[in-house]
Amino acid sequence: MALITIQDLSLGYDSHIIAEGLDLTVNTGDYLCIVGENGSGKTTLMKTLLSLQEPAGGQILIGDGLKRNEIGYLPQQTVVQKDFPASVKEIVISGCQGRCGLRPFYSKQEKQLAMTNMERMGILPLKDRCYRELSGGQQQRVLLARALCATGKVLLLDEPVAGLDPKVTTEMYELIENLNREGITIIMISHDIAAAIRYASHILHIGSSVFYGKKKEYLESDAGKFFLLQQNGGKES
Repeated sequence: MALITIQDLSLGYDSHIIAEGLDLTVNTGDYLCIVGENGSGKTTLMKTLLSLQEPAGGQILIGDGLKRNEIGYLPQQTVVQKDFPASVKEIVISGCQGRCGLRPFYSKQEKQLAMTNMERMGILPLKDRCYRELSGGQQQRVLLARALCATGKVLLLDEPVAGLDPKVTTEMYELIENLNREGITIIMISHDIAAAIRYASHILHIGSSVFYGKKKEYLESDAGKFFLLQQNGGKES
């Protein structure tokens, strides 16, 4: 069933349109990768999906029982965020804030959910460690566990492997793939076109042209062929 339906969406800020005419449907269980040139509107689209920014036009419809506070989000980290002085368990359980409403404390169930997601991400032994003392890969696992505390349905991931070494990158992609196999819908911005093609079920390409469709269709499209050629340094793959 359709979790998110985007109809004739335009993206922009300060009256400046950076992308328009976006039409797509994200169904339960999809793995959507958003690719395209820098500045094409990928992060702006994600912020709009999260209601952090208003669309410049068109609309986004939420369905299949999904609520906007049930969307897990893993943003790109800033230098300040990487140096955040809190424990792993404090950061992970903060993902439950959307569940608390006006309650000023976490319930027993929410504390257990945080423990479960730390174990799920392989970071339970780190629960009392200070976040800023962790490696980049460990920090991303913490943030993924936090995002999972907000949702059992859909995760929005903005460049989740940026700055990670190849081994840790592969491990992160495998974690995300496993979550998708468990039924969580993935919407991920990626500059890694090889990974997008390997893991995604659907591709949204934003740029001078817009494409949305299944991975196989993207590989056969003019937009896909041209972008892959650029990523390969102009050499045919």
